Amino acid sequence: MEQSLYEKVGGEEAIAKVVDYFYHQLVLKDDSVNHYFEGTDMEKQIRHQTKFISFALGGPHQYSGKSMEKAHEGMNIQPEHFNAIVTHLHDALTHYGVSESDIGQALEKVGSLRDDIQLH
Repeated sequence: MEQSLYEKVGGEEAIAKVVDYFYHQLVLKDDSVNHYFEGTDMEKQIRHQTKFISFALGGPHQYSGKSMEKAHEGMNIQPEHFNAIVTHLHDALTHYGVSESDIGQALEKVGSLRDDIQLH
């Protein structure tokens, strides 16, 4: 039986490290997107994002948060902002040694949400 992406990257504990790095070392230092997180409880955001990415990569937990469209409503996220976040996710996964083929699969799943996240 083939491992899920969730298992390949090391499960929720490893994903939590990736998400923490993603926000603290990349997203929050990027002036083109960090304004979206002003006033955000980052510990809560990191926990939420860890659960979402775990679910998206085939993990055992069901995602029970808001729909992507509702969660990003009114944020006016432009294509360049979405692309910056995808690049940061790629770089965070690379930082933790995830293979390019597995990163490609993960980003394909994230990319499928583009229309629900942008321009609402």
